[in-house]
Amino acid sequence: MTIGRLLDSRQAATVTCSPDTTVADAVATLAERRIGAMPVVDGDAVLGIFSERDLLYRLAKEGAGVLCRRVSEVMTGPPHCVSRETTVLEALSQMTRRRIRHLPVIQGGRMVGFVSIGDLVKFRIDQIEAEAEAMREYIQTA
Repeated sequence: MTIGRLLDSRQAATVTCSPDTTVADAVATLAERRIGAMPVVDGDAVLGIFSERDLLYRLAKEGAGVLCRRVSEVMTGPPHCVSRETTVLEALSQMTRRRIRHLPVIQGGRMVGFVSIGDLVKFRIDQIEAEAEAMREYIQTA
């Protein structure tokens, strides 16, 4: 299964922010949407990813003043990306190797989606459960 097919099967739009968004506004969006990260985009370019971890590390280092800074100053970037043709297993492997939790999906030089490790793990679990059920049915009818 490719990342493209996974994206096609869901309806949720990707929540993004601009590099000039304040950290306080970005945090409010993360909390409101109950998400852990969002891509930082400027036009079609994905400049980085702003995540809960970015906030936590900067808050510990700089204190509450970080909330007044721009997201571009605290985000992780440049991001590692995948294409729609990347398989789910390849993306999971990349996330594990690089110790990251989110990947922008790029096609034709622009972002077409955003996947989390949770999205990919859920897909794999659903796939394994479906295969196990098919095997049980096969054994019962044999």
